[in-house]
Amino acid sequence: MRIETRERRLGAALVAPALIWTVAFFVLPFAAMVWMSLAHLDGRMVVPGPDMGNYLRIFTEPSLRRGIWVSLQITAIVTVISVLLAWPLAWIIAMRVPPQWRRLALLLAVLPFWTSYVVRSYSWALVLGERGVVMNALTGIGLLSEPVQIMATRSATVIGFVHFFVMLLTLTIYANLVQLSPNYARAAEDLGASRFQVIRLVILPLTLPGVVTGAFLTFVLCIGDYITPQILGGNNELTVPQLIMLQLGRRGDYPMASALAVVLMAIVTLAYAACARWLRMDRL
Repeated sequence: MRIETRERRLGAALVAPALIWTVAFFVLPFAAMVWMSLAHLDGRMVVPGPDMGNYLRIFTEPSLRRGIWVSLQITAIVTVISVLLAWPLAWIIAMRVPPQWRRLALLLAVLPFWTSYVVRSYSWALVLGERGVVMNALTGIGLLSEPVQIMATRSATVIGFVHFFVMLLTLTIYANLVQLSPNYARAAEDLGASRFQVIRLVILPLTLPGVVTGAFLTFVLCIGDYITPQILGGNNELTVPQLIMLQLGRRGDYPMASALAVVLMAIVTLAYAACARWLRMDRL
């Protein structure tokens, strides 16, 4: 009994710092944000709630409701495109690049991470502008008679996001691929499977946990990002983070900004729950 009690105390002592950190820097701030979301603004004064008016406005006002829809659309498009580009890249690095060159290949893949996120977004703004590299090249070779508007559109936001998240997904998928035993592919080939069937029926299912993990990270970082939509997307289609900054910066409406943040947190939580359930099913 004394040994069990001592082990429990030791376990509690080891868990306590992480628990205190989580409560102090996540649970309490989140509770304060929820409390603020139940208040309302009367002129410049914040009137305590409880009041569900902010949440009713989010789902009834077209501009706020559209912001959630735009964020979900952009996030879904970016996640799908990033997965489709990252998996072949990770497979080539893990399976086709010679071992002595893999570190260099990974270094080149993560090299853009060394650049500031803001600088990278502004670089894409210069590339995608009407007088940028892309438009000058397309008009120079005669594919376009005049520049096409890409900046300040959803396409520019998607391009900027994909450039960043393909690198992240490549790393997560590569880490999964290098752990696979080559015996799986050899056994499938011995049973008559073609190379394409080996990839589709053996390697791809075994790497799905890494794909889902990377896709979830992409979803979380993309739907909560403010810089890329603001720099590349402009103000034509506002995302939820842009709406939050608009409520804080121009209107000083802290209750509405808090309500939008709570809704964003709820969306991320649902995405996590869906991914967690899928991974548990995959392991059965």
